Amino acid sequence: MILMRRIATLAFFTVSAALIAAQAPPAPALPQAEAKERIEKVTSCVTGPVVVKDDPHACQTLAERMAALHVPGVSIAVLHNGVLEWAQGFGARQIGGSTVNAETLFQAGSISKPVAAMAALHLVGEGKLSLDEDVNAKFTSWKVPPSSAAPGATVTLRELLTHTAGFTVHGFPGYAAGAAVPTVVQVLNGEKPANTDPIRLENVPGKEWRYSGGGYTVMQQLVLDVAKEPFPKLMHDSVLAPIGMTRSTYEQPLPERLRANAATPYTDSGSPIPGGAHTYPEMAAAGLWTTPSDLTRYMIEVQQSLLGKANHVLSRELTQQMLTAGKGNWGLGLQIGGSATNPYFSHGGVNEGFESMFVAYANNGEGAAVMTNAAGGSRLAEEVMGSIATVYGWPDFRPVVRTAVKVDRNVLARYVGTYELAPTFSIAFTLEGDQLMTQATNQPKFPVYAESDTKFFLTVVDAEVEFFLDDKGKVSYMMLHQNGHDSKGVRK
Repeated sequence: MILMRRIATLAFFTVSAALIAAQAPPAPALPQAEAKERIEKVTSCVTGPVVVKDDPHACQTLAERMAALHVPGVSIAVLHNGVLEWAQGFGARQIGGSTVNAETLFQAGSISKPVAAMAALHLVGEGKLSLDEDVNAKFTSWKVPPSSAAPGATVTLRELLTHTAGFTVHGFPGYAAGAAVPTVVQVLNGEKPANTDPIRLENVPGKEWRYSGGGYTVMQQLVLDVAKEPFPKLMHDSVLAPIGMTRSTYEQPLPERLRANAATPYTDSGSPIPGGAHTYPEMAAAGLWTTPSDLTRYMIEVQQSLLGKANHVLSRELTQQMLTAGKGNWGLGLQIGGSATNPYFSHGGVNEGFESMFVAYANNGEGAAVMTNAAGGSRLAEEVMGSIATVYGWPDFRPVVRTAVKVDRNVLARYVGTYELAPTFSIAFTLEGDQLMTQATNQPKFPVYAESDTKFFLTVVDAEVEFFLDDKGKVSYMMLHQNGHDSKGVRK
């Protein structure tokens, strides 16, 4: 994450294909030559989310960006007018080995959540669960423990799915090859061999939005207790098979039969993750293996279900609820954005050595998924999504063009220092030659460009930094403007 961009979204910074083939989306509608032309446009000019006006070096090829960010492999699928227009792999599934193709499997990370949410909502549609009853009424193997932070509180499925239940544990690191893997109940209780804290209420349910993989693990145990079958089977039977996700599974670890075309995960420096992909018993939160093409099948199902045209999993009414934005602009498993007349739904995903994202518009059949096999791949995925948005004329995600001006080095020098935005988060500014640089806590160093003597912008993320001076011309404080929020930083 960069600054405040990633989840928050950094702050500055056994399946038979023959049984379900009929549910696959229609074949690409465009002539092959036209599709190839669009692929070339998407991959020939990849930029950051912000472009400096008249910068001759703003565009780089996808291959150049992959090399710069140490991302071995990328897989992309694009929806246009309600059909899968193209899907293609780029780079290496494993460095020195085979290449990525459209069928290569990646861990989806938190993209697991919206797909799993669909299964929980399917149980609601069957009358086996309710969105607004106390989940403890349905648990048989575990209960939400009492909490001093929320005395007497009850938790609902709606709150779990919208990240408003108030549970601890943001995300999960998974379990490396050879490590003991806990049960879901052991994860919930933080009992060995679990490697995360107990999942407990830390806030009054419904009070505020706070992203929680822990809450989705509570949801996983809830549906396990109600459905009384293994989670991968539940997901296959209720969601994956009905909508044609033939190359997807929640099985953890990935079965041997599916490993031949699975991507190898890498660190942000290009080294393979020791032992390969981690195992995630927190399947609802992080356990999905899939492809971008299969994610487009999920998008199409949501789009068509919303229109009442293809309700293989959910009714139109439940789909509408899923896409209704609440606190934090989240629906039931999905982040909601865009305009009131042209909203989109999206989610990102980060597992150890895998980073991805998807975006789809609710009303017009547009969308895309980008999956990578490297830490730091989210940055590349966002850049590719910006290129797709530009080529296909989306109203969102296209790079912002800003104009940079020349500022005297003596003016830049007065901003050098460290500014504290929170007890554990600061932003430092340094001057390297005539270039002002910035580095947030636990993040890389990036250049910032002047819009005026006091206002600056980054190109790696759509964020602005503004310095405020006292009556003596000394820096009083700085303000970070990002994602519609203003965060004040006081000089240390």
